[in-house]
Amino acid sequence: MSAHRKPKQRSLSGNTARTAVTLALAGAASATAFDGVGHADPRLSPAEVKSKVDSLYREAEIATEKYNGAKEKADKAEKSLGVLRDEAARKTDELNSARDELGSYAAAQYRAGGVDPAMQLALSSDPDQFLERASLADRAGNRQAATVSDIRKQLQEIRQLHSEADDRLASFHERQAELKKQKKTVTGKLDEAKRLLARLTGDERAELANPEGDRATRSDVRDAALGGTAKAPNARAAAAVSYAYKALGSPYVWGATGPNAFDCSGLTQAAYRSAGVSLPRTTYAQIAAGQRVPRSALRPGDLVFFYSGISHVGIYVGHGEMIHAPNPSAPVRLAPIDQMPFAGATRVV
Repeated sequence: MSAHRKPKQRSLSGNTARTAVTLALAGAASATAFDGVGHADPRLSPAEVKSKVDSLYREAEIATEKYNGAKEKADKAEKSLGVLRDEAARKTDELNSARDELGSYAAAQYRAGGVDPAMQLALSSDPDQFLERASLADRAGNRQAATVSDIRKQLQEIRQLHSEADDRLASFHERQAELKKQKKTVTGKLDEAKRLLARLTGDERAELANPEGDRATRSDVRDAALGGTAKAPNARAAAAVSYAYKALGSPYVWGATGPNAFDCSGLTQAAYRSAGVSLPRTTYAQIAAGQRVPRSALRPGDLVFFYSGISHVGIYVGHGEMIHAPNPSAPVRLAPIDQMPFAGATRVV
């Protein structure tokens, strides 16, 4: 695809580019088979199913964070490409105006006959008037030379902009390919988990989804987080915790950032966005988005991260508990932070 375009036309920006990304992803939506995932052994016990499903959810979450990162980069590449193309269109308009001006001057000279200055002086009945006109013509000639130089410069700038746009378009296509790849991985893992869960009874699936019972109404934890003994370190953290409580019960949807569904990093990003704080999209970027704090110093609003690859995140709310979006089998919920391998914490400042 060429990055060149006519002035004031956009071939891949705004809603058009977003539609292109949507169509590209929709084309991959049916590719739900995941390479290397075999069919489940029908003799698996509920405990074995739980272990395999947990592993699949973990792998899907890692791929989800890679998807989120690729999407963030694709969005930036799209925006950058649009800016370049707008700049190229503006400079092309300026170039056309300069060309028109130069053409008008050349036409005027042609109509004047281009009479030799010495002959004009010889034929002129008023030498003083001729000299004045000659001076004006000389200045006009200087302006003409400056216009030609400016046109050359503009042409060079436009060529450079087109070259940069071609490079960024190639980068955008690479990001789209990465999105397709990660989407295929995520959907494959989740489909395999769904097939495994279908082998369990309703009670067994409920136990798998909520092994510690319903914790979403723990008012003591909420009161402590929002004003009790373990207060949030600042108003922004308190606002994020409040948002997280309001999100309890919302479904987990991979790639979602609210307001009605979330994945793990989508929930933390949305919570702090509601408090006026912009967080990166992925877990491995969010952990570097604030001041690192030890587990012993956690306060409500801190982001808590899990697993060695920093693939899961929640919002600490006090008393050893967090609110997080766990996986497709369970909605946004309260959970103890010792439920998963703790990897670190960040205080958003």
